[in-house]
Amino acid sequence: MNNNSNKYKLLRNKFPFFIYESFTTSINSDGLKIEFCFNLSDKYFFKPVINIPNKEFYQFKNCIQKNVFENIIFNIGMIELISYWKCACPPLIIIKPYFLDDEQISWWKKIYFHGLGEFFYLNSIDAEIDDFVKIKSESEKKINALEFKTYDSVIVPIGGGKDSVVTLEIFSKNKMDVLPMIINPNKATLGTIEIAGFSRKSIIEVQRTIFPKLLELNDEGFLNGHTPFSALLAFVSLLTAFLTGRKNIALSNESSANEPTLKNSKVNHQYSKSFEFETDFRNYVKKFISPDFNYFSFLRPLNELQIAKLFSGFSQYFNVFRSCNVGSKTNQWCGKCPKCLFVYIILSPFVSQKKLIEIFGKNLFEDEELMLYFNQLIGKEKLKPFECVGTVDEVNLALGSAIKKYDSQNLPYLLKYYLKLEQFEQTKNIDINVLLGNFNDKNHLDREFEEFIKS
Repeated sequence: MNNNSNKYKLLRNKFPFFIYESFTTSINSDGLKIEFCFNLSDKYFFKPVINIPNKEFYQFKNCIQKNVFENIIFNIGMIELISYWKCACPPLIIIKPYFLDDEQISWWKKIYFHGLGEFFYLNSIDAEIDDFVKIKSESEKKINALEFKTYDSVIVPIGGGKDSVVTLEIFSKNKMDVLPMIINPNKATLGTIEIAGFSRKSIIEVQRTIFPKLLELNDEGFLNGHTPFSALLAFVSLLTAFLTGRKNIALSNESSANEPTLKNSKVNHQYSKSFEFETDFRNYVKKFISPDFNYFSFLRPLNELQIAKLFSGFSQYFNVFRSCNVGSKTNQWCGKCPKCLFVYIILSPFVSQKKLIEIFGKNLFEDEELMLYFNQLIGKEKLKPFECVGTVDEVNLALGSAIKKYDSQNLPYLLKYYLKLEQFEQTKNIDINVLLGNFNDKNHLDREFEEFIKS
């Protein structure tokens, strides 16, 4: 943790306002280009760009419906701006392109505040939702929610990990018309869609770039930290649904994402993957954008253990899937981070140790340097790793199940250590099938999609 509370106060004094100035769009044979303009107290200007390369299935004629098109893009800017606002956290955000009413302003303050929970915590910033920022709308130009025609196909965002693989495969098994979507394609995401039977021509690609000045300010010591990327993904996926005429957007967020990262708090690395955010987002879209989109998480009824078990049946993906953020640029499992350790643990009841060692390059249970992350994952520390990981209960049940697969005389280091802990004693007699039989009814799946999961 960095004690940046004084820096936070100094920067807020030095940079008293942040302006969402405008956005521009252009469509040509190459595709759609969107540029936003953000202003940090008239001292720094940021112009991040989103490109959507042209594909045969886009219906750019839909963009003639300017109200819907520009409304979605305006809202993408509303979530994009938080990445730039956070470098100095000005106490005032001024919105110029369109009018926001009090209900919308409250909605945005909530997603900013909870989406930045990790950022505030790790920077030792004492922020309250009522006064961390004031949002002021300076435009009188309103956009109302509009209806337009969509058809019953499904966009599935692909992240390169096990979850979106499970979603893709279940939809494929049920012969749904699916269109994969990737933001900033890499080897893992492209490898996933290739194995699933899609060519690069037949997927949605979105290129999002961070404006270089923000990276320079980070290097100069301005504030930095986690922002709610999945909320950005939500709004961008809405745009791609509009451009393709699709109704359904199926995320792969599970029920486990609801558990806070910091015990007994609202600080959750996965806030924008939570059921709370999903519900808020659906309500916002229906009221302020269009009732014709259906954004939901297909895997919400399931937990991480169930998803791991399902994924273990799709061995064709074992060599291409990646969830490690540290190794994302080199398409590797680094084997040293909490995400690698979590994925290793959660798969261990269902995938052989020999295969796991082949995937990760070593037996992570033998790595003593992973002890801190191990203790965080099993709930021995008050803080889970700030990563997209499962619940404490899921981890403990997975470890108990993994131990049974070993000769008790030849347990690897971390499992031998685990045998001595109260976490093992508390869960050793719980049947893993209890969690494997769960179905979380707090979800937004249509009945047809629920049946896909249950079958």
